[in-house]
Amino acid sequence: MLGVRRKIRIETERLVLRPPMHADFRPWSNLRRESIDFLAPWEPTWAPDHLSRKAFTNRVYWAQRSIANGNAVPLFLIRRTDDTLLGAITLDNIRRGPAQAGTTGYWIGAPYARQGYMREAIAGLVYYAFNVLDISRIEAGCLPENTPSRSLLESCGYKYEGVAQSYLQINGRWRNHVLYANLRHDRRGKTDVG
Repeated sequence: MLGVRRKIRIETERLVLRPPMHADFRPWSNLRRESIDFLAPWEPTWAPDHLSRKAFTNRVYWAQRSIANGNAVPLFLIRRTDDTLLGAITLDNIRRGPAQAGTTGYWIGAPYARQGYMREAIAGLVYYAFNVLDISRIEAGCLPENTPSRSLLESCGYKYEGVAQSYLQINGRWRNHVLYANLRHDRRGKTDVG
């Protein structure tokens, strides 16, 4: 199983999802920089060195360790036609044992938003999590007013489960989040009564 985790490459119709590499620094930093106004309302406040090569190098090493240890699957979205970096998606906080669960987080650069790329990436990652990693439950959270993200999660099979108070610090403030989950064998709302 560890060998499967170390060499991760998920292919969808338009994308390749793969771990970040050192050579991604410039495309990543440029995309994050040009998308700051688009991303800032939904993300934790960036550290002063967020866009530095050193911070990115640490991110690449964290990704490698996380994949090797089986506790996260951080992936970049690469467009197949021209190898352009579009954003990132992570299955993080992977819990084994009785839980068999993980948490989805994602971002997409402003120029590529609302073109179906993230829907495709989420579908690819969900399939991989359920069928390769044997995950049973994938969670996600977003700000209540983030209507595009809520619609995206719902269109990818995630169902609303409730609200977490002061869940994360976003843009410098503790914020409530709406919580969603995607279950491999979803029986919510179903009964055995025939």
